[in-house]
Amino acid sequence: MRAKMSAEEVMNKRIESIKPDASVLDAIERITTLRIRSLVVEPDEDDVYGVVTVRDIVFKCLAKRLDPKQVKVKDISTKPIVCVEKSMPLEHVLNLMEKFNIARVFVKDRNKVVGVISLMDAMTAFLMHRVK
Repeated sequence: MRAKMSAEEVMNKRIESIKPDASVLDAIERITTLRIRSLVVEPDEDDVYGVVTVRDIVFKCLAKRLDPKQVKVKDISTKPIVCVEKSMPLEHVLNLMEKFNIARVFVKDRNKVVGVISLMDAMTAFLMHRVK
């Protein structure tokens, strides 16, 4: 892996978001339709981004037999999300992922989420640059 590979070079720019007051059913429909694993939860009055994942939906709503039409995304989302600047070296990003035992970090530019790096993204970047 190149020593100076940055978060921006590795991040997935396809970010999908959802309003915090949307229902979990809305989140399920978006995740299923878009074939993704998470949605960024837009900031509300606290001005903090969150994330809702397939795992959150399954364990915090469905497994508890809560009605996804009645539960709000903000009630099951993880907040705050771990964010890095787009210039951060990938090595530091991976260290954060290990430290917090998380599968994804979000990339910010001027306080706006512009990308996401998953463990799979990091592994792919590592393998692609190792082969070159």
